[in-house]
Amino acid sequence: AFWLILSINLKLFFSLLGCGERPLFGPPGASRIVGGREAPEGAWPWQVSIQIQYRHHCGGTLLSSVWVLTATHCFYHHLYFRVVAGLNTLSSPGKYAQVRSIRGVKMHDGYNIITSDNDVTLLLLSSPFKFTNYIQPICLPGDVIHEAMLNLSHCFVSGWGSTYYKGPLTNKLQEAEVELIDRRTCNRVTWYNGIITEKMICAGLESGAGDSGGPLQCYSENQDRFYQVGVTSFGDECGLPHKPGVYARVSIFSKWKILMKSQENILKFQFWMERVKIQWRRHYKKRRNKKTK
Repeated sequence: AFWLILSINLKLFFSLLGCGERPLFGPPGASRIVGGREAPEGAWPWQVSIQIQYRHHCGGTLLSSVWVLTATHCFYHHLYFRVVAGLNTLSSPGKYAQVRSIRGVKMHDGYNIITSDNDVTLLLLSSPFKFTNYIQPICLPGDVIHEAMLNLSHCFVSGWGSTYYKGPLTNKLQEAEVELIDRRTCNRVTWYNGIITEKMICAGLESGAGDSGGPLQCYSENQDRFYQVGVTSFGDECGLPHKPGVYARVSIFSKWKILMKSQENILKFQFWMERVKIQWRRHYKKRRNKKTK
């Protein structure tokens, strides 16, 4: 009962937050984007670039001003990262971009490096992002039942990944509309031969516009906003027959996400206290300097 109440509160939280909205864009049009293309600025305001020494490493998504959702496999061999939001062109961040360092990494305890199950990680930022027309959080489904009730349509991937098999990263953010594929089809012998678990979801056949850790996002007709349904996990054989992208299914991890939300107000209070301490120290230092003169 405790988890049920928290799950309901999570749904209510996202419905009131104003997440999944694109200030510069309306609902997706009726015509489908075939293949990948360059995304306009502000098209995916929750998309972030996770970088190592100023080089793009993985994608991620803003869940709030201080939390980023990405893939665990992005963090197994590296320690020093930064997160860039409001970014469209990697080589030229532009005036809308904001940069934050990472304060903490919360990997899913059940991550399996062999099967790629539970390939999700939360990043806690050093300080909150300031929301603008180009930087916004995305919504998450509360659980599998909530996901089914959202009437999701028009699913997209986005990122700076290769747009063709074994191609290089792209400099400009790419987007592609994809179709969700049921697990039975994806597990066919000629597809992924049974390795797709209930914690995974398959999508797309034509394009590799997304990249590791980035979002699989779908529009909810009921809620008039976007929800993230998957985190890009594997399937980098972009463009090959029967090799769609495979994503960690976000709705499976409702209890894990609730932990993040329960900590957020505490973290915001800690950030506020840190700012107060800094201001107090500056004030004290000025007073002390005046006395010594």
